[in-house]
Amino acid sequence: MGLSSALAAAMSGLRANQAALSIISSNIANAQTPGYVTQNPNQIEVSSGTYGATVDVTGVNRQLDLFVQNQLRTETSGGAYADQISNILGQLQSVYGTPGGDGTLESALNNFTTALQSLSNSPSDSSAQSVALSSAQALASQLNSTTQGIQSLRTNVDQDIGNSAAQANTDMQQIASINSRLQGMSATDPQAATLMDQRDNAINDLSKLADIRVVPDSSNQVSIFTNSGIQLVGQGLASQFIYTSQGALSATEQYNTNPSLSGVGALDIKLPNGASIDAVANKVLSSGQIAADIKLRDQTLVQAQNQVDQLAATMASSLSDVTTAGTAVTGPPAGFSVNTSAVQPGNTINLTYTDSSNVQHQISVVNVTDPAALPLQNGINANPLLVGVNLSLGMASAVSQLNAALGSRGLSFSGSGSTLTVQGSGQATMNAASTTTTVTSLASGQAQLPLFTDGGSLYTGQYTATGSQMTGLAGRITVNSAVLANPSALSVYSTSPATAAGDNTRSSFLFSQLTTAKFSYSPSTGLGSAAQPFKGTVTDYLQQFVSQQSNASTLATQLQQGQSVVVSTLQQKFNSTSAVNIDTEMSNLIQVQNTYAANAHLMSVVQSMMQTLLQAQV
Repeated sequence: MGLSSALAAAMSGLRANQAALSIISSNIANAQTPGYVTQNPNQIEVSSGTYGATVDVTGVNRQLDLFVQNQLRTETSGGAYADQISNILGQLQSVYGTPGGDGTLESALNNFTTALQSLSNSPSDSSAQSVALSSAQALASQLNSTTQGIQSLRTNVDQDIGNSAAQANTDMQQIASINSRLQGMSATDPQAATLMDQRDNAINDLSKLADIRVVPDSSNQVSIFTNSGIQLVGQGLASQFIYTSQGALSATEQYNTNPSLSGVGALDIKLPNGASIDAVANKVLSSGQIAADIKLRDQTLVQAQNQVDQLAATMASSLSDVTTAGTAVTGPPAGFSVNTSAVQPGNTINLTYTDSSNVQHQISVVNVTDPAALPLQNGINANPLLVGVNLSLGMASAVSQLNAALGSRGLSFSGSGSTLTVQGSGQATMNAASTTTTVTSLASGQAQLPLFTDGGSLYTGQYTATGSQMTGLAGRITVNSAVLANPSALSVYSTSPATAAGDNTRSSFLFSQLTTAKFSYSPSTGLGSAAQPFKGTVTDYLQQFVSQQSNASTLATQLQQGQSVVVSTLQQKFNSTSAVNIDTEMSNLIQVQNTYAANAHLMSVVQSMMQTLLQAQV
């Protein structure tokens, strides 16, 4: 190696050390910058053409573990999902209140039943009647406020979907823009490293909102897909979430796959080619905050509303409905006749039969006067099976409708006037038939009383084009204004003959219905199943769903804590490679300082040797 070659090598070393010093300075300066990835100089050996070689710095390398980074993004989506579920279920627990505490549904129901028990001991006591009515109003008010709380949570998460969609759009646009700027750049270009940090920050933020899969290519571009396969970002192009708000939500405003029937905010994805996809109907997102909000809005909180609606409906109907057994028909074939004159919209004709396999079935024939509500929907193995029939069209039409709907089950219907007869055949044997009707009068001569109403209207459980009357009932339930005007109706059930003083028939019935009578509850409450619905007293049911919600909240909190540990562990593992380590940088700084001094000393030696050579030539 000649002196000039040695000098060139030393100078290249100085330049490399200057570049390394600049990179170390950048690392130290950005030690607290979120998303900054540690950089190292990319040094390569360059042949000098003779002996030895010089060094060249061709850019920087970002120090990160791509595998851990992808795992971290996946778990970040899961963590955001778990955080949101836990947060909202915790707020739902606050709506229900502390079990056993004041101002809860449980305490309101207990206060009401206690007042009814006291009234049974003194049925003619006007003070006891007033206390019972006040307790009934407090219970109705508690149901109203519980519904308001649930719907407020639904409204909040619905709005959060819109906010998250807007943030996701910002992230996707930023990623697509940086993709375009990176096109043509070398991966080791210092400017490219800075842009990649910015892009990674946007991707990390997007991973909190949606479950994503990042696919890099050889030209510094990344394509981003959801786990369902929908592309969110391509080369310079980004999809867009489009959210249409419906404003404040009520219990009757629920998601429907038919956009014209849906009462909640719509979330679509507009692809770069102009195509639009319903993100909810197509289950585009399975994790992240948006997916959590969709589940909470359309499933979790809807089920919570169903639970309190079922409670309100059971309370109302258990106190006002009368079941009248049918009259046996000797046949052949054997069957039963029932009187349908008092069957109002929503009231039922109840049938029990045994098929040829000796399996017993139950059918509820519901009086549905709105054709748009038909056919009624049933779950798999529904028991009882719901069959909607419009009795307002007359008996001949009702018979025709029933034979068409149930003839294949071996049941045969006939009728005249208001009397409907159902008989079995070789395929089916009739076991029982009855009607369940709603009492309308305060003094019908029966113990039943329409104490609770649907915003002033009689609650019969009717079905219309907008759905079941039960939906949102807890938010509308009130104490019958006629009873408020006449508190003695809690005890007086007949005027001809007049109810005797001290007769506790009605008050005892009301107390018994709410404390000891057992009812079946819809599987839409999340308790039981269509084939085996949950059965129990009103108190049992209330305690069961409150306990279920408490357990769900506890489980969600545990899941959130576990997911938080996973994310934190992965973040630490990622940071161990990518985050700036001041100790390491200071060590590198000393090494660069020493190397720089050595290269400078080498140049000084070469200069001295050149001067000696020149002097020798002279």
